[in-house]
Amino acid sequence: MKKPRGIFIAGNWKMNHGVKETRQFFEQFRRLYDSSSSHLQARLADHSLKAALFAPYLSISAAQGEAHGMPIHIGAQNAHWEKSGAFTGEISGAMLLEHGIKSVLVGHSERRQYFAETDETVRKKTESLIEQGLEVILCIGETRAEREAGQTEAVLLRQLSAVFQSAQSPAVRSLGCGLVLAYEPVWAIGTGLTASPEQAEEAHQIIRRFLSEKLSPEAAEMTVILYGGSVTPQNVTALLQCPNVDGGLVGGASLKPESYIALLHGAVELLPHP
Repeated sequence: MKKPRGIFIAGNWKMNHGVKETRQFFEQFRRLYDSSSSHLQARLADHSLKAALFAPYLSISAAQGEAHGMPIHIGAQNAHWEKSGAFTGEISGAMLLEHGIKSVLVGHSERRQYFAETDETVRKKTESLIEQGLEVILCIGETRAEREAGQTEAVLLRQLSAVFQSAQSPAVRSLGCGLVLAYEPVWAIGTGLTASPEQAEEAHQIIRRFLSEKLSPEAAEMTVILYGGSVTPQNVTALLQCPNVDGGLVGGASLKPESYIALLHGAVELLPHP
């Protein structure tokens, strides 16, 4: 199956795995990786399959050390838009870069729901972090009430429009190199519910159509769009078979090394053998 943008499996550990658990995870994962198929290792090496884990701040150093020598990228789950200042409890993009972190999640639904993040603060974070040289995974998605009210497309377009306000915005300039989009139906996060492949594809088509009409067909074609919402080893292949689904933003299934490696195995089967 042709996946022109490759496949990206991003694991979001959320507020799980302290330093001890992080070391235990990678101790087991390394054994699984070393015994995995040559096809999986080759596709990770040539970046047609990309793997990343977004760890809690205090576990990032341990994750970086334990992942050394493996093609697993370590990222952060959040960052402030200012480079420094009186923002107690926050971490800046500059701090992440100094620590060797090059990827960060922005606008995750839990940040919007529990920490009062808005479309405006998400825009500010996205633009600032991209301008600082970080790869941003921008999360968008609708709640269950919004879906049941038939507002899925309106919500996605509102969230996208807030970030892509002009053709000169940093988000536009970084498409294809410093910005990844992630569609996460809020009603399918941590609930055991999963959007069907048809529902996921429909939402991803809305996103790609927006990019094509607002920006250009070329920008739309090069943009990686992930699906996030109870992705598991059992459903990952069916979701990735959708033409506009380029990978997964995975929560619970990324917490155990055996299920995370299973996600990678399920993904790599959709990529051609050499």
